[in-house]
Amino acid sequence: MAKKEHPDNRAVVIGLGRFGSSLALELVSGRTEVLGLDRSEKLVNAWADDLTHVAVVDSTDEEALRQLNVQDYPRAVVAIGADLEASILTTSILSDFGIKKIWAKALSRQHAKILERVGAHHVVLPEHDMGERVAHLVMGRMLDYIEFEDDYAMVKTLAPHEVVGKTLGESALRSKYGITVVSIKRRGEGFTYATAETEVRAGDLLIVAGKASDTERFAELT
Repeated sequence: MAKKEHPDNRAVVIGLGRFGSSLALELVSGRTEVLGLDRSEKLVNAWADDLTHVAVVDSTDEEALRQLNVQDYPRAVVAIGADLEASILTTSILSDFGIKKIWAKALSRQHAKILERVGAHHVVLPEHDMGERVAHLVMGRMLDYIEFEDDYAMVKTLAPHEVVGKTLGESALRSKYGITVVSIKRRGEGFTYATAETEVRAGDLLIVAGKASDTERFAELT
């Protein structure tokens, strides 16, 4: 039987500011080999002891990236800050290299659309996404909130009074509120998968999934 090949655990992170350096360190802690690049010698030196490889480079220089074998990496993150031109051109070069998975940081929705057009497979808007998340926590009764694509969200909230003492099947939450209880946590215990037979008790924490508006409406019941 042929041996199963190990995945290529390598990634290049371009831009070692607050976002890029934090992401790179998290990748390293997850046993990913990280090549960290930045045009600032000061930033590169600051992270030289923490990342697998680092180099000072202008990421808009295709030949300079080739000399660092960036084209051989399966994953790349463009974490460049306010220089929109460099962000877009770098993403385009990585796309031309044929890198399989490219993530790029955007500063606005318009910037995000351009990054997608030039080849980014995934675009993140850290400031916007975090602001939106915190706003939901401040204004609502949910304990945590994550929104995905297509208006889909997951919410952590306390079990509302109307479901306490009933099984999830008896509560019929999906038909009433359009949400699904994915997991449940009792005091002193860890999260467990929820089923139709799971009985909800007072003080239980629920992980609820569904359309963002539906999850928010359900969280308001608490």
